[in-house]
Amino acid sequence: MQFKQLLTSIQTTHSHFQETAAKAVNRALTIRNWIIGHYIFEYEQKGEDRAKYGERLLAEIVQKLPDLKLSMTNLKLCRQFYLYYPQIWEVAKDELRKNTMRIGQSVTDQLQLIDYKSNEIYSNTKNNYTHSVLLELPPEKLINNLSFTHIVALLILEDPLKRVFYEHECIKGNWGVRELKRQINSFYFERMGLSDDPEKLSRIIQQKTTQTITPADFIKNEYSFEFLGIADRLAVGETALQQRLLDHLQEFLMEMGHGFCLEGRQKKILIGREYFFIDLLFYHRILKCHILVELKLDTFRHADVGQLNTYIQYYKAEMMQPGDNPPIGILLVADKDAALVKYATAGLDIDLFVSKYSIELPTQERLEKFIADELRRYDD
Repeated sequence: MQFKQLLTSIQTTHSHFQETAAKAVNRALTIRNWIIGHYIFEYEQKGEDRAKYGERLLAEIVQKLPDLKLSMTNLKLCRQFYLYYPQIWEVAKDELRKNTMRIGQSVTDQLQLIDYKSNEIYSNTKNNYTHSVLLELPPEKLINNLSFTHIVALLILEDPLKRVFYEHECIKGNWGVRELKRQINSFYFERMGLSDDPEKLSRIIQQKTTQTITPADFIKNEYSFEFLGIADRLAVGETALQQRLLDHLQEFLMEMGHGFCLEGRQKKILIGREYFFIDLLFYHRILKCHILVELKLDTFRHADVGQLNTYIQYYKAEMMQPGDNPPIGILLVADKDAALVKYATAGLDIDLFVSKYSIELPTQERLEKFIADELRRYDD
């Protein structure tokens, strides 16, 4: 064995066991926090002297157990963790069986209590669940793959459907906590529910696809502008709607998706002796091309294709720079007839997409169907 090989072997061994140890610690802390949450909740329900402490309970725990370095916020999160994830009892009871300590009651009594209370909460969760199927990941998969810091980021989501979606995507993509928060803030869950091809969007988000990326991978069939807070699009007009989108630029760009960089609004171009104005102009840093967007308040009309095609052909002939790919057009309409779109765009030698936009999020039923299908693919 050469000395360099010796160093490599030592380094590899160290890294492996260090990672294993870190995962074991994270797993143990997560289970510990769930059990602490159980104890707090049970005491609040049935503690013989609970009235003595009342709202000061968590503060008293922090004061009496300073060596544990638990804050009131930590304890609140433990209790919330227990209430939001009752299925963890399956893992927690196994850990308690390994525990030889006695905490007031025997371990057997503690196990019976956790089994009873957790099953009771679990049953109530099922009964109160609004979806046709209780969707959740196995508790072992959660505990082994997500740290408690991940769990804390998920606890802000009150909708169980959203939580299980982000659990699934976080594990699949091996996201850190920062990436998980970023995806939550970018409305990834809602965008997946709107996508015609959620699996393809997931591959793009996870950045694991080895397939050739095409414009169709980045242009959605439907966009949601619920962040505008508009009840009726017809009440504002096209110009005001454009302005509202720019007033919410961060949310707008997040909804458009990866790679969109805004270059301008009402971009002025001269064709022949007449000036025209492109509603919204983007440059896509991944596709390496301009994307021209026309926004319409009405349903799709075939004449709209001719207008946008004119702008695209102009950009293709006059504005493309070395290294650019041909420009793309997106026609955003309130509604569309698929057959009319098919024939109106047939034969075009350009990428021109007709997409719907809505000012409301997709229905709960549509989102539920998506996450159920996604979890089935995950299990397979």
